[in-house]
Amino acid sequence: MKLTRLFDLIPYQIYQFDKEIALARKENQEWKTYSSRDVKEIIDNLSLGLLESGISRDDKVAIISENRPEWNFIDLALQQIGAISVPMYPTITSEDYAYIFEHAEVKMIFVGDSVIYEKAADVAGDRKIYAFDELPGVEHWTELIEKGIGGDLKSLDDAKKQIQPEDLFTIIYTSGTTGRPKGVMLSHHNVLSNLLSVSYIMSPPHGTSKVLSFLPLCHIFERTASFAFMYLGYSIYYAESLEKIGENIKEVQPHLFNTVPRLLEKVYDKIVAKGYELRGVKKQLFFWALKLGLKYDPGQPMGRWYDFQLNLANKLIFSKWREALGGNIMQINSGASALQPRLARVFWAAGIRVCEGYGLTETSPVVTASLSTKEEIRIGWVGKIVKDVQVRIADDGEILVKGPNVMQGYYKQPDLTAEVLKNGWFHTGDIGELDGDFLRITDRKKEMFKTSGGKYIAPQVMENKFKESPLIEQLIVVGEGKNYPAALIVPSFEGLREYCKRKDIPYTSDGEMIQNHEVLEKYGKEIQKLNKYFGKWEQIKRFKLLPQIWGIESGELTPTMKLKRKFIHQKYAQEIEDIYKL
Repeated sequence: MKLTRLFDLIPYQIYQFDKEIALARKENQEWKTYSSRDVKEIIDNLSLGLLESGISRDDKVAIISENRPEWNFIDLALQQIGAISVPMYPTITSEDYAYIFEHAEVKMIFVGDSVIYEKAADVAGDRKIYAFDELPGVEHWTELIEKGIGGDLKSLDDAKKQIQPEDLFTIIYTSGTTGRPKGVMLSHHNVLSNLLSVSYIMSPPHGTSKVLSFLPLCHIFERTASFAFMYLGYSIYYAESLEKIGENIKEVQPHLFNTVPRLLEKVYDKIVAKGYELRGVKKQLFFWALKLGLKYDPGQPMGRWYDFQLNLANKLIFSKWREALGGNIMQINSGASALQPRLARVFWAAGIRVCEGYGLTETSPVVTASLSTKEEIRIGWVGKIVKDVQVRIADDGEILVKGPNVMQGYYKQPDLTAEVLKNGWFHTGDIGELDGDFLRITDRKKEMFKTSGGKYIAPQVMENKFKESPLIEQLIVVGEGKNYPAALIVPSFEGLREYCKRKDIPYTSDGEMIQNHEVLEKYGKEIQKLNKYFGKWEQIKRFKLLPQIWGIESGELTPTMKLKRKFIHQKYAQEIEDIYKL
């Protein structure tokens, strides 16, 4: 069966696998599941219901919801009638909602729950809103199914035949670290070509494996992955929330999931925190295994003595790590930002195959990916260029990408499109290097800055290194135009409590401890220890500890957990100024 549009994936899945569980979500403490045939029936009726409600080809429809099967139903139903989905992060502001509704000319809105509804309704104007949850006075999404039942399926088939691979199917507004979001226009062919290019990196058996999904479907990473999972016949289970991922992993026992480095860092920190709680021989064994794992390189022979020790560590310690991830995990795909090399080393040592990739919304998203084999993993690199995609490095080090996955452009912004699309090459804004087909990212072009001495600083590389300290949760390197780099640091308060406990330093409150002389002295030593990895002009000379964790809601992080540098610089302008007054 030939695949030319994304909605062909469901008939293809029925033909190849006829899944009993295609999609699943927990409702009222029970997993509610949908078969491949259930999905087909629902999206066909939804498509007819949408047509009946006045939605037609090229109309824009917003989807604002946490991950759930209804998200997929609306997405696929819109595709079948040639309407264009405009997915949005539930966490962005109502002002951003208003901008996107207006800019994209949205005609209809689907929301997940009451919180999202209230935020969207304030700025929706006369646009029709449907909810996935049962909300008083709000039309439920199933009313569209009811409208479609008994409709003319032949007319729907005729509508589907009119849709071409190059037709626009979605506009994704990038979260952005600065300024207004840009609407990335992606066609069926953009995303379909990309999911076919990355399907070979998925190691779990086709047709029988399970995945847990918790990264936002409105982000292209998880969305393209979800289409790949459909193509491979994987059962997709949606986690209840970020807080319940651990619990859901134990229930579902997935073979694969996607994540971002920030979440892996949290998993690792929790594991280490539990290690500190152990006593006697158990604690010694834990940290012996951890130290061993941090030296591991999956692509290099480590020697017989090391292999013997690692086998022992796997039986005694690392087997418990795998159990905590459900016991079946075969692969974890990490993307959206750089993965700390130490995390890759220790997870691979523990038999947990973390495969790093690289891409952007504008590239649908995957440019490079890692196979889950030791021979194909290079620590510190983001994998190999995927099939049908070309990469070259410009004279200034910028990564350029060409291929069927590259976007059509930015919606209503031809000038911005012309800035990044030149002679078929997309200018990523990232700096990197190639070794054959392997790619390494060194920094964001726009994030690099000069000190007053004219030396370039690449902050992302430095930040990842400093976050290797168990005492550092978050960090941003500052110092543009100054005579040396400095840092704002959010401590790992869990790690700090453990350190104070070991050193018999009475722990009062987070706010007080970051001013404690002994604590400040310890952070100074941590910075000194990690400074040795950088040139003298790059080394952090001074720092400021902050009492509050940075988050999405508080504005310091994008929905994909990247630093919003401009916002942080503005919010902490006084603290930065104080550093350089010292």
